[in-house]
Amino acid sequence: MLLVKPQARLGPILGLQRFQLLEPLELGYLAAALDGRHQVRVADLRLARDPGRAFSTALRRFRPQVVGLSGYSHEATTTKELARLTRTALPSTRVVVGGHHATVAPEDLATEHVDAVVRGEGCEPFRLVVDRIAAGEPLTGIANVVVPGHDDGRGGQWPRFPDPAMLPRPRRDLWDWRAYRSVWLEENPQPWRSILPPVAQVRTSFGCRMKCSFCIVPFLCGGQHLPRPVEAVAAEIASLPARHVYFSDDENFIDEEFAAALADELERRGVKKRYFAWVRSTTVLRSPELLRRWRQIGLDGVFIGFEFTRDEELRQVAKGGTVAMNERALDLLRGIGVAVHAAFMLLPEYSEADFERLRRYLAELPPVQCSFTVCTPSPGTPDYEAMKPRIWVPNPYDLHDCMHPLTPTRLPLRRFCELYADLVALGVAKTPLRAARRPLPPLELLRVTMASRLYARAYRTMYRDYPRELWDASSA
Repeated sequence: MLLVKPQARLGPILGLQRFQLLEPLELGYLAAALDGRHQVRVADLRLARDPGRAFSTALRRFRPQVVGLSGYSHEATTTKELARLTRTALPSTRVVVGGHHATVAPEDLATEHVDAVVRGEGCEPFRLVVDRIAAGEPLTGIANVVVPGHDDGRGGQWPRFPDPAMLPRPRRDLWDWRAYRSVWLEENPQPWRSILPPVAQVRTSFGCRMKCSFCIVPFLCGGQHLPRPVEAVAAEIASLPARHVYFSDDENFIDEEFAAALADELERRGVKKRYFAWVRSTTVLRSPELLRRWRQIGLDGVFIGFEFTRDEELRQVAKGGTVAMNERALDLLRGIGVAVHAAFMLLPEYSEADFERLRRYLAELPPVQCSFTVCTPSPGTPDYEAMKPRIWVPNPYDLHDCMHPLTPTRLPLRRFCELYADLVALGVAKTPLRAARRPLPPLELLRVTMASRLYARAYRTMYRDYPRELWDASSA
């Protein structure tokens, strides 16, 4: 069995990978779900200089009986091409696809080269698919699995998260953990400390209690937050060879009882790690002592979706917070020594004045790491359905990376991208790593500096990913 993580094709995603390349955790979970009954290899094509050649070589040398492909919407075309290449090279090999895009748009992946599309959490349905293949039985009738030619494409209702206690420990032995790194965010970095350390991913829970209108998670979790058993999470963290842990949850601290118990268990076990987590400003303001507790055991930085700088824009996406709450959470976190990654959204209808307003807001912020996306609802949400009539590209999935606007921009597209790139460059300059002015490892500093320039350039030239007739188009 060959489990494959595709390489992205869009410039902003490739640029982001220069700063952060995280483990293919989903593939480790799938491998673990098979209980060691099959020979499994992982092909992370993001690590290959020539992803196409690396994939063809893996097929030729390993000759897998099953190929599993996982990807996001912007990787859907690549995923389908990998499925076609598999069918061409090994006609009898079965192809199974899963991941985010398979969950929200299974009909797009249900091609002649695909045998099954797994929706939602993949461990149990993927194991059943593999069991059926091994037994020579048909793949129809498995919950949350769409079989091309036999199902309606949507595969019934939204798949819900399973019991988190059933989530196995991922097979990290299938990749070299040292290959996965991230720029590590700290409020007061120590001199000469690595800023690109090896980083492990850990998932402590499913779901989120919030109902942001652009997000698919509320549909998959029914508004619930479901944590894994505390002991299982702590044992997994303790077993990691990496010192730095990036939590991949939608929200880490929304369940105060669980988060406090996990902190206690990690301390009881004597686990000494550094942590980065996602959190909402509302959680920070409701549970400041919990964040202080986590700071004591190693929390260095958090990701907060600031999203917008006006309350009316936050209300439009049902964010459930205010600009003032974001700012108070930022001050509180910095006061206890936790660095903040503030994520902002742009709207396609932004004018020059809107970009200038956001630029001025950023300039007045204290040192904080900033990133920017375009508000792009996930396929399957009502917001996406409302947006569909206005989509201006032939295949919106190809550009659905939350960085490319999918509807006409008020400004000429080329100008929109230019102003977007200016914000990206300003956001990079705001990071606490620069503001602290601590000596950094020279080679890492050079690497990050070059990556920053290439990252901003990817946004500036992003308009080239569109049909040429849209390059200077606008909705004004």
